[in-house]
Amino acid sequence: MIIPISELSADTLENIAKEFVLREGTDYGEMEFDLSTKVEQVLAQLRSGKAVLVYSELHETVDIQQADRYQGEE
Repeated sequence: MIIPISELSADTLENIAKEFVLREGTDYGEMEFDLSTKVEQVLAQLRSGKAVLVYSELHETVDIQQADRYQGEE
């Protein structure tokens, strides 16, 4: 189930993005970025609709996925 980011506080959304970056060890190519830059990049993708926040009822977790790859599987 997609969670609309407009329903979350800015702090909650930032914390989810930070946890995602730290958990995924997100790779942004040849250049290295600090944590705050990576978090801002994830937030920008969420705001632009390129990524979505997904809640899994089965696993009771929240994840960030690319919007064009999300298929609603739980």
